[in-house]
Formats: sequence, structure tokens, C-alpha cells
Amino acid sequence: MGLTSLTIAASGLLALLIGVAFAVLLWAIADANSSASARRASRTALVEAGNLEQLVLDLETGQRGFMITKREEFLEPWQAARMKIPAEARRFRETATSDGQRRVAAQITQGLDSLVNDYSVPLVEAVRRGDPAASSLAATAEGKRRVDVLRARFDQYMADERAKLAAREDAAGANGRRAVIAAGVGLAASTALVAAFTVLQHRAVVRPVRGAAAAAGRFAAGDLGVRIAPSTVAEIGALGASFNTMAASLQDSRRRVMESVEAVHRRTARDLHDGAQQRLVSLMIGLRLARELVPDTESSATELLDQSIANAQTAIDELRELASGIYPLVLTVKGLVAAVQDLASRCPIPAVVESNCDQRIPAAVESNAYFVVAEAVTNAVKHAQASRVDISLDLGEILQIQVVDDGVGGVGATTAGSGLTGLAERVAAFDGTLTIASPPGGGTTVLARIPIPA
Repeated sequence: MGLTSLTIAASGLLALLIGVAFAVLLWAIADANSSASARRASRTALVEAGNLEQLVLDLETGQRGFMITKREEFLEPWQAARMKIPAEARRFRETATSDGQRRVAAQITQGLDSLVNDYSVPLVEAVRRGDPAASSLAATAEGKRRVDVLRARFDQYMADERAKLAAREDAAGANGRRAVIAAGVGLAASTALVAAFTVLQHRAVVRPVRGAAAAAGRFAAGDLGVRIAPSTVAEIGALGASFNTMAASLQDSRRRVMESVEAVHRRTARDLHDGAQQRLVSLMIGLRLARELVPDTESSATELLDQSIANAQTAIDELRELASGIYPLVLTVKGLVAAVQDLASRCPIPAVVESNCDQRIPAAVESNAYFVVAEAVTNAVKHAQASRVDISLDLGEILQIQVVDDGVGGVGATTAGSGLTGLAERVAAFDGTLTIASPPGGGTTVLARIPIPA
């Protein structure tokens, strides 16, 4: 076979291998998008189930308070829950992710409707009439039985949904690994073929092909910021353009996913602060008012109220800490510098913040920068045995974040247990870079550089 025939045959085989590799990668992307949609649906279903279950608890709590005190103000949670239950139940049924879950959701909503209309409303009316049977042990036991049945069904519903979510995530991870392996095999075979024809190819072709193979290897390893330099050879130039377009698309997709996750975190933290926390505060105020109305001679009642007040305060503190861990409110209201300063003030070891950031930057960059600092500080406190942390924020054309501790050192971005795993990907999603200097015994320096969009 002549050189032209050999070149055509080799080029055809090379194109086939590359096409298969890219097809596998595109399939992996499509599978990842599908899995992400399914996971979002499962998370929405879990959120709606939690909301509806909370309304059941509010209904039961208000009803019990009214039965005990005979005071109408204790029915406010009960009345609010009755108003919200129909709409929330409809959303709950609509977000079910499978036929089986829809059947369970229908059973739950039917049971809830029975609880409200067949038990709770008649019971409240009976209490208002002064019917002694309304406060009997049998009536109380019936209410507890109904609520327990509903909660058991909620637990089963959410357990099944979490199992489905875990299965989707496992399947997506396995498909992704298979895609990377298949792409690596295809790219390795392509490189071997090009090497076999090195003596027959001009340097203007061999060098660009080697560059493309190296970039593809980095890409397969997870570096979505890699790009292939333009080439004067038409075929290599087209390959580079396609590669760069795909890499840019994947990088944009990862950035959008991270921005979506941060938005969910912001909404969740806000909902916890504005919803559950406020209800707990109202509950604690009510308990304190009730405590003031009970004479000290009623030792059993006062002890129960004091314990309930303490439990409510503990729940408020834990909920506030949970919301801050998901997404600190100060980050949304005052920005990155204030959030980092608040983080430093709560650090169990001395933490000093220096910053020249006098303006707000895009919210997605702010949140990712904050969590880079938080992970680095957490690593210093939990793993590095540090006695001091210095945090520097420098804003110019890029945002430069530096966290330095005086701990034991010897960690890296992928060191197990270091707390720094995943920071490089978080920074890379915004075209940034992360470097970690951690010589044994010399402390750890985490340096992140993130470009600021115009």
C-alpha cells in the first residue's frame, strides 16, 4: 500500500477511535444530565414530604395545646396547618417520582384528610363544647395512633426516595467511570497509531497530534480547563476546535451545576431561618408565657415546662448552627469579607483576616470563595493541629485567597482526611487555580486564584 492509502487507512481508524471516545464522553454527559434531573426530582420530593410532615406535626401540636389549655390562641398552628395542607398535599402528590411513590403519597394524603376531617376537627369542636369525652385517654390514643401511622408512612416514603436517589447516584458514578475508561482506551489507541506512523508524517502533523493526545489525557483526568492550541493543519485544527468546544461546554455545565447547588443552599438556609427557626422561637415564647402562668407549687408541670423551654432553646441553637453550615446568612447580606470575618470569630483557634475587598462580587464566586476558606480553616483546626490561622483576601482582576496555618503540614489536595478534597474542582469550575504548599512540620498554605467575571 502506498503512503496515501496507509495514511487514509490510519486516518480512518484514528477518526473511528476518536469518534468512539467522544461518543462515550457525550453519552456520559447525557447520562449525567439525566441523573442530575432525576436527583433534583428526588430531592424535591423529599422536601415536599418533609414540608407536609411538618404540617402534620403543627396540626397535632396545636390540637394538643388547645386540648390541654382550652385557649383559642393555641389553635393558631392548627388553623395555619389546616389552611396549608390542601395545597401542600397537592404538591406532595405531584412531585412523587414513580408509580409506587404516587400510591404511597395518595395513601398519606388520604390518611391526612381523614386525620383532619374525621378526627381533629370534630375533636376540637367537642373540646369547645366542653364534652368531657374529648379529653379522654381513648381520644388522645386515637390521635396518637393516627399520627404515628402517618409518620410511619412518611418515613417509608422518604426512605424509599433516598434509596432511589442513592441508586441513581451510584449508577451515574459507575457510568462516568466506564466512560472515562472507554475514552482513555480510545485515546491511548489513537496515540499508539499516530506513533506507528511517526516516520511517515511531517513534523507539522506529528507535533499537533501529540499535543492533542496530551490535552485529551489531562481532560480525561478531570482538567476541564485544558485547551488545544490552534493548528495550521485543517484536520488537526478542526479536532482542536471540537475538543475545546466540548471542554468549554463541560466546564460551563459544571459551573452551572455548582451555581445551582449554591442557590439551593441559599434557599434552604433562608427557609430554615425564616420558617422553622421562627416557629421554634414562637414556641419557646409560648412555653415561657405558659411557665409564668403555672404556680411554683405545681412542681410536675413547672419541671416539664422548664425542660420543654430548654429543649426548645437547644433546638433553636442547633437549627441556627445547621443553617449557618449550609449557607451563612451573613454571606448573602454582607458579602464575602463579613462572612469570612464571622467564620474567623467562631474559630476555636486564633484566626486573623486581612482583606482589601471593598466591593461585592458575583454571588456564585463569593459562595465558592467562602467555602474554600471554610474548608481550609476546618482542615487547620481538625487535622493540622494548628494554633493560628491567617486568612488573606486580595481583590484585583482576580480574587486571591490565601489561608496559612502553623500546623504539622504534610497534606495535599487529595490527601485522605485532610479536608481539602474537592477544593481544586470547586475552584476550577470558575477557571481558577488552587495550589497547596504543606511541607512536613512547616504548616500548610492554601492559595486559590479565581478570575472575576467582567
